[in-house]
Amino acid sequence: MIAIDWGTSSLRAYRLDAAGKVLAQRSTPAALLACQGRFEAVLAEQIDGWSDAHIVMAGMIGSRNGWREVPYVACPAGADAIAAGMLAFEAPALPGRQLFIAPGMSDRAVDLQNIGTPEVMRGEETQVLGLLDDLPGAGPHTLCLPGTHSKWISVEHGRITRIHTAMTGELYALLTQHSLLGALMDKDAGDDEAAFARGLQTSRGSGGLPNQLFSVRTLGLFGELSGAAAPSYLSGLLVGHELNGLAPATGTVHLIGSAALTRRYERALAARGLQAIAHAEALTARGLHRLARARGLVG
Repeated sequence: MIAIDWGTSSLRAYRLDAAGKVLAQRSTPAALLACQGRFEAVLAEQIDGWSDAHIVMAGMIGSRNGWREVPYVACPAGADAIAAGMLAFEAPALPGRQLFIAPGMSDRAVDLQNIGTPEVMRGEETQVLGLLDDLPGAGPHTLCLPGTHSKWISVEHGRITRIHTAMTGELYALLTQHSLLGALMDKDAGDDEAAFARGLQTSRGSGGLPNQLFSVRTLGLFGELSGAAAPSYLSGLLVGHELNGLAPATGTVHLIGSAALTRRYERALAARGLQAIAHAEALTARGLHRLARARGLVG
């Protein structure tokens, strides 16, 4: 089979054998919006020479702005329910092939005040499915996928039970690029561990995030925070507030993401006495193979 991870900014293709082993892989910066009306052609070009009959895709390709919009599967759900929600279709440019798009997931549990807002994800669920065999026991397990929109996911008995999202990465980008705080920063500075730790510590104080953000400016004004250290301090402040709301009080958090991001989250979690286990980011192929098995496409 062929597994496709097609997000907002890139397409990754994997050719898998029946057991899920990666035989070959390719990637291209095929931005979703730039491919409007050309999805078939872009995919056909990317998998040229691969003759496998089944193509299973995940990510934003199944969103409203993707090739086909696929309805979300509600939590709690495991591989069987997610596989059942996959959309099957054919494409004229890929004759003799059967294409599938994974559905993504939604969660709308209410809190003690009976307030509930929807949570969604597309693509992350396949990474979680790819990690299931590495999780010890039935759980519950807490997973964090840091990024532009960080996902906190609960897994129990092989099913995804809860989803929470923090727009930490997007806030960081907006504040560094389009705010007065950004004007004070050396945006090319590297990771400053001490400044990041100071931001984490500040996030646990009083005043809340809108108040504490002003400290990026005032610490600079009083010569206590250099322009090179400011981005790491801001990152620590934002990650700290993410953890304030979403990290468990005790236990282990499984991290899935880039090495640079997971290292920061490992430090942040360790500062709160939590154990962190980092996993490789490329789990989507394994997750899509699990969905293909659940759908009966492979043995």
